Amino acid sequence: MAPSATHPPSIDTIARALAVQSTLPHSLLVDCARRAVTQAPSDAMSTAQKLTNDLEIALLTEVVNATGVLLHTNLGRAPQSVVGSGRPTNLEFDLASGERGSRQTSVSKLISNLTGAEAAIVVNNNAAAVMLVLAALASDRDVAVSRGESVEIGGGFRIPDVMEQSGARLVDVGTTNRTRLKDYSKAIESRRNDVALTLKVHPSNFAIQGFTHTTSVAELATLSVPVIADIGSGLLDNTCPWLHGYLDQTPTWLTDEPAARQAISDGAALVMFSGDKLLGGPQCGIIAGRADLVQTCASHPLMRALRPGGHTLLMLQSVLLSYCARTVCIDVPFWQMVVTPVGSLESRAAEIIRQSGTGSVVALESLIGAGSAPGSTVPSVGIALTGDHRAALRAHDIAVISRTVNNTTYLDLRSVAPQDDAIVVAALTALC
Repeated sequence: MAPSATHPPSIDTIARALAVQSTLPHSLLVDCARRAVTQAPSDAMSTAQKLTNDLEIALLTEVVNATGVLLHTNLGRAPQSVVGSGRPTNLEFDLASGERGSRQTSVSKLISNLTGAEAAIVVNNNAAAVMLVLAALASDRDVAVSRGESVEIGGGFRIPDVMEQSGARLVDVGTTNRTRLKDYSKAIESRRNDVALTLKVHPSNFAIQGFTHTTSVAELATLSVPVIADIGSGLLDNTCPWLHGYLDQTPTWLTDEPAARQAISDGAALVMFSGDKLLGGPQCGIIAGRADLVQTCASHPLMRALRPGGHTLLMLQSVLLSYCARTVCIDVPFWQMVVTPVGSLESRAAEIIRQSGTGSVVALESLIGAGSAPGSTVPSVGIALTGDHRAALRAHDIAVISRTVNNTTYLDLRSVAPQDDAIVVAALTALC
């Protein structure tokens, strides 16, 4: 007997119907069916379908980034290939001695080799790195920070708030646009203050121009207290030796980007930076520099809560080994995107249009993204479509994320891996 308006289909019947088009586990389909019957008994089937669709869309899944933002925070920043055999790793096991080891040993050695640091440790993001350093080295003491560097970045991360949570006390020095060495010296020499550190912060996602002055790490290193540098974006070396043979010169957008090796060479006691931005690795935060200060951070109780898992360290190790081997532009997706010639992008765009039968080739400007090199762009090429097709492209089997300006949809190919061109072709073909 068919269900009446007052007697909806059984939960099992709805769940079985949902399973025809959904790959969700049966228990989740049953839950969607049960909630649909409760919420809308007279329209349970369509309600259950909507609940199922909403759940599927909310799950993490792979997408194609055609936005032209190379490090897109909403899309996971630096793209990573997660592979593995499923076997255990020697995460905290010393193969030489057969005894317990440290999960930090391998990456510490590689980071030290690449940056010139005495030692290094890894935590779960750069905010955690800053928090740990302040808590371990300046709890109940003062830290001098330029007013122009007391910043907020994405997600409401504010230097003053992090400092307060760490137990350190913020001492503002200088002004928003001009801070000199004497401003730090005055704060250190003041009898009211107990300055443990000076903190140099990379502004990351904004730039102050005009009547400005900042104090360099090298200048701060002449003071009587250690300087710690939050360089943010994770550039290892501003000479970019891994680009030799791929680009004629270091990209201009890296000119003013602080780098770990140079900051340490200039006298920074510690540098903190992200692993998933210009480094091109997984989300993590890196602390590198003086061995005694690194050890103090590693011994702090917060370290247990902030340490990364084995998968993160394994991916980071792989990226660091690529830097050591100078194969970054082959192995690391972010740097692959950076060095791709415009001519190659033009050829790919033309071929995608030929196969899909829609769109036109256009010159574009890609953004680095994730607060790195703010305001800088990289010449690119993509595909233009008349109209706003973002929703339809997102609804493809593998979502293609694009952008729309003035009722024209753009797919920037610099941020699309060549092996994903076939997905773009299929998504565009489905629009016709």
